[in-house]
Amino acid sequence: MRTAPPARRRLLTAAAAALLAATALLTTAPAHAATATTTAATTTAAGTPAFADGFGLTVVGDPEVHSPTDFTLTVTTPQLSGTHKIRILLPAGYADSPTKRWPVTYFLHGGMGNPDDVSAAPALHDDSMITVAPDGGLKGWYANWAMQNTALGAANWRTFHLDQVIPFIDANLRTRADRAHRAVTGLSMGGYGALRYAEDRPDLFGHTAVLSGGIDFDMGVIRAAVLATELNLTGAMCAASTSTVPGTGACTGFGPVVDSDAIFGSPYPVLGADHIWTEVNPASLSSLSRLAGTDITLYTGNVGPIDFFTEGASNTVKARLDQLGIPSRYVDYTNGASLSPTCDGSHTYRCWAPAYADYVPRLRAAFDAAG
Repeated sequence: MRTAPPARRRLLTAAAAALLAATALLTTAPAHAATATTTAATTTAAGTPAFADGFGLTVVGDPEVHSPTDFTLTVTTPQLSGTHKIRILLPAGYADSPTKRWPVTYFLHGGMGNPDDVSAAPALHDDSMITVAPDGGLKGWYANWAMQNTALGAANWRTFHLDQVIPFIDANLRTRADRAHRAVTGLSMGGYGALRYAEDRPDLFGHTAVLSGGIDFDMGVIRAAVLATELNLTGAMCAASTSTVPGTGACTGFGPVVDSDAIFGSPYPVLGADHIWTEVNPASLSSLSRLAGTDITLYTGNVGPIDFFTEGASNTVKARLDQLGIPSRYVDYTNGASLSPTCDGSHTYRCWAPAYADYVPRLRAAFDAAG
């Protein structure tokens, strides 16, 4: 990691201090057209579908089987250093209906999270759809990083998800491989990914839902949150959030420290230095305009120093969607009382689990209406 000059170090220190004072943000608690071509016709010894390598992905070892309809693959790809997991939830009737095809929902976890976070939202294991939870990294930010020579090595998360995982799933499972039957949803850092992916590839996703998302890069505190993940400033974040899956009591951190410009380049709006941040800001009017014809849902609370800011970002996105004449559904559950007795309005699965319990039946109805 290169050393910043004194003036820049002061800016970094100020940004980090402001972030930690606000208890940070966005940690979690707990050109292809994807078509279904060849579907794996065999199963593993555990009764789960067998997956063939393809689209740049190589399956490593046997699946980790949680149940016949809940299993995790480990894959490698030149786009990312190391091995990465993809957790897959099948509907109960998948094996018994060998000619039926199913809609697919992609779940994107938040910072410090992993694919197993999907288990903290039981509604996502729904018998009307396949749910896929791919690894997004402790701080991947669902982006192809500006720097590929950090301690983490290759970090092309966008390519991994959009150009590899999706066609890999469509080729190996019986999916409905069209935008009307494909959704992307995520929370916190994954909320950014879900909205950004829906904007970036409206040909892939007809539905998106964002929960407590860091979805406005014009907000200094959200840029500071990204910096904090790059610099692994976990202290206040771990205190403000829960572990990836409730009850584990762990805080994983964000992994090795990388350069503050590693993901989106310079965050400072000086002479256009922050042009990548501007280009990938999901709250910009140009980005949001790409969501015409997409089913959009936003959820957030406003209790605590994290969702206080996600509410502000969600308000901005909703107002701009309205300005563009693009319909959306916005659920600001404030202190949580209107959502569920378990929800306290915080940045945790105490609210996200019931939010998904509210969302999934609506998504199921939308999939059904698409035919």
